[in-house]
Parts: sequence; C-alpha cells; structure tokens
Amino acid sequence: MGKLDEYDPLEDFAPRKITLGEATKMVHVSGTGPGVIVIPEVPGISPHVARFARWVREAGFTVYLPSLYGRDGEPVDLEVGQAVFKRVCVSAEFRAFGAGGSAPVTRWLRALARLAHEECGGPGVGAIGMCFSGNFALSMMLEPSMLAPVLSGPALPLDDDAGLHIAQEELQVVKQRLDKEDLTVMAYRFEGDRFCKPQRFAAYQEALGDRFIGRVLPDSAANPDVPEFFREVVRTPHNVVTVHLIDEEGQPTLHARDEILEFFSRRLACDG
Repeated sequence: MGKLDEYDPLEDFAPRKITLGEATKMVHVSGTGPGVIVIPEVPGISPHVARFARWVREAGFTVYLPSLYGRDGEPVDLEVGQAVFKRVCVSAEFRAFGAGGSAPVTRWLRALARLAHEECGGPGVGAIGMCFSGNFALSMMLEPSMLAPVLSGPALPLDDDAGLHIAQEELQVVKQRLDKEDLTVMAYRFEGDRFCKPQRFAAYQEALGDRFIGRVLPDSAANPDVPEFFREVVRTPHNVVTVHLIDEEGQPTLHARDEILEFFSRRLACDG
C-alpha cells in the first residue's frame, strides 16, 4: 500500500481549532475554491481519508477535514481502530443505534458548512460522509448553503438495516428542499456490504424518490489489499473512496471517485 500504511503528518493542511456553538473541533483545511467538507470514516483521518481529501482539493475546492475521532494522520491500526469503533458506538454525539433521529454532531457539521460558505464564497458547499458518517451529509441539507451531499456506504443506524438516521420531520424538510431547488443526493455502496444493505438504499429511494441517486458497485471491484482493521472488523467491501478504492484506470471505484468530483464541480460551479 506504499505510503498509505505510514503516518501522514497532513503538512499540506492548515490545522484550525474551530468553535461552533459549544463545541470546538480540529479541522484541517487546504485548497482554494468552493468549500467541501470531507467527513472522515471510523477510525479517523487515516492516510486513505487524507488521500481522498487531496483529490477533492486538486479538483478545485477548499477542503475542510474535521477531526471527529481517532488520531489524525495515523494509519489504521487494529487495536486502535477497535477501541475507536467501540467508543463512537456508545457516544451520544454520534447516536449509532436507533432509527428516526439525526446524530447531534450533524448540528456542528451544519454550522461548519455555513462557515465554509462564508469563507469560500461561491453558490454553496458540498459534503461527503463515509461509513459511520455516511448519513451525516443528508442531515447537513438542513443548512441552506449545502448543495451537494454524497453518502458513501452510510452505515448508521447499526441496528436497523432500513434505518435512515434522520428525524422524519427533518427528512421531509430535506425532500422539499431537494424538489424546490432541483438538487440530488448521490450515494454509493458495494453490493455485499453488510453495514449498508439494499434495504437502506430502498428506504432512501422511497423517501426521496428520483432525488436519490444510488450507485451499487460489485464486490469484485473492492480492493482486497486493506489494513487489518478492515479485514478483521469490517470484513466486507464497504469503503468505496478510501481503503477499498483501486487507484487504477478503468476501476469502478475510481469511476465513482471521478463521478463524485464531477458532482461537486457541477453543483458548486460559480456560474452554476
């Protein structure tokens, strides 16, 4: 895996402690252009997550990479990853179990989207949630500046395969906004993903109609060369744009990455 299994000091990002409401979090910021929030997957801002954030930056955006859990820049370690996973599963901030409600952390992320729009300008901002944070980008649509939500392997709630991890009344507001502003939600999963099953995409489709664009990749498209945490704990093709992405021309995961970048470009173009 080359440098992806080594510590990434994130030296090309500016670390900023950002206080929004009552919460202060470290956010790594880099780039120019409209803002895009890359919400890391569990166990944190790994070299794989940072690689994706750099791809977003190179596509012409200012990346905001918030530190929500884990050790920033550390390669994924089995024991550390297991400890982070257990911790976030019981955290009230993330609300891993129980459908019908949004995670409290999404309020902070909506405020971050508002700040990113103020700082970067343009028509609005985009966001991608991955795995544990996958659903968060949808809840962020309650913030008017959020124009381009991407859900990659949305895994929550962990105890309801068809759960959407957003309050019903919030979901209705989001649907009305998607219709009114002619916006769409992009989502990605692997066919055999045990954390994001067909029932979840079907529930999104039922709730959002043709505003939800779900892409399902074959399991054979997933990179088999992954860190031990993903082999031992995740045990399923799951992380479309990070560890399970194969960075080779013609690969379905690379096509998914390019489609996401194009989606951000289309929605956030200053002339759009």
